[in-house]
Amino acid sequence: MATRKTAYAVHPAIEYANTIIRNIPEKTGRSVDEWAALIRAHDSDDPRALRAWLKSAHGIGMTTGSILVDLALGEAAENVDPQAYLAAAPTYIDAMYAGPKSALRPIHDALLALGRSFGADVRVCPCRTIVPLYRNHVFAEIKPTTRTRVDFGLALKGASPKPIRRLIDTGGLAKGNRITHRFAIESVDQIDDTVRRWAGIAYELDGA
Repeated sequence: MATRKTAYAVHPAIEYANTIIRNIPEKTGRSVDEWAALIRAHDSDDPRALRAWLKSAHGIGMTTGSILVDLALGEAAENVDPQAYLAAAPTYIDAMYAGPKSALRPIHDALLALGRSFGADVRVCPCRTIVPLYRNHVFAEIKPTTRTRVDFGLALKGASPKPIRRLIDTGGLAKGNRITHRFAIESVDQIDDTVRRWAGIAYELDGA
């Protein structure tokens, strides 16, 4: 959910992580605190080694293991705590456009404004390398792919777009991915009526 203090919304992965946390006692027979004590008593404090140990010694899957290790070591609070995530979200974007990619920031800002323009129900949930835009699901994503290009991905399953030179098929439909097409944007001027129209279609497709 968005708050008055941030332009962003909590990523759905945070709620998913908390669902896993709530189910840990029932599924594993130990509480989160008990797992934390066990992890901290281990000889290693290397997160990768600890995740591998939880899997090999206790049959804990990698996702659950990652969460348990982070909680035990007091790391990556932004992966489970909504307020910590919202505090970190702007830093993800700043890091994406730091250094050589700084000139791409105006493109990002323009695409973000375009996505928000479709409705008040648009939620922006930054990750470390991409910025997904949600309605009910992800309908678009912004990714600074190279030093000179931002990819604007769209979820166009069901739209059956006719071939357009600028609208690139990502192969996502065949792979079962949400993002099926993308525009390669190298300047703000390229965010034209064609880009706006297809972004609007992606937004509408996610309204059902």
